[in-house]
Amino acid sequence: MKKNGQKIIFAVVCVVIIVGLFWYTAAKKGNSAENNDDLTEVEKVITKNLEKNYPETPREVVKFYNRIITCFYDEEYTDDELYELGDQARLLMDDELLENNSRDDYFKSLKADIEDYHDKSKKIESSSVCSSDEVKYQKIDGDDCAYVTASYFVNENKSYTRTNQTYVLRKDKDGKWKILVFYQTEGDTEDE
Repeated sequence: MKKNGQKIIFAVVCVVIIVGLFWYTAAKKGNSAENNDDLTEVEKVITKNLEKNYPETPREVVKFYNRIITCFYDEEYTDDELYELGDQARLLMDDELLENNSRDDYFKSLKADIEDYHDKSKKIESSSVCSSDEVKYQKIDGDDCAYVTASYFVNENKSYTRTNQTYVLRKDKDGKWKILVFYQTEGDTEDE
């Protein structure tokens, strides 16, 4: 009888340990998710590890770039965070674009654009990226390229404009889609 009692106590202790470990693991996962929810959008964007988690499709690259743009123009951040945001944006850019736009020139131009944007009391209300079916793929000079259209709905002093922009992305030697160039396209509309 004594051995059966010891076996029962041992089994109960094992169950308590297993339940405790399960509870601890579940609580730890919950806390890390809560901590991520506590981050601002700027912090989420600058802490994304693009070396390990680079967007896989041209559309995903433009969607992440849009998150960066929205942070530039609509969020609050420190000077250090501005540079971290800009460096994240530059990681999405093709080497050719980077060569023609030094880091110093990029930030000088970016700061001027942001200041002008704020002086005009503009706010990006929403942005969208074309569907996967609407992404156009082409070979240009032997390189795989993709054309992705994005739309921006902007409020400027209660006057609304929609701007369409086409991004041309090129696949680099590592198979990553990088922004080569972007330009405004037809289809802008204004609503009051």
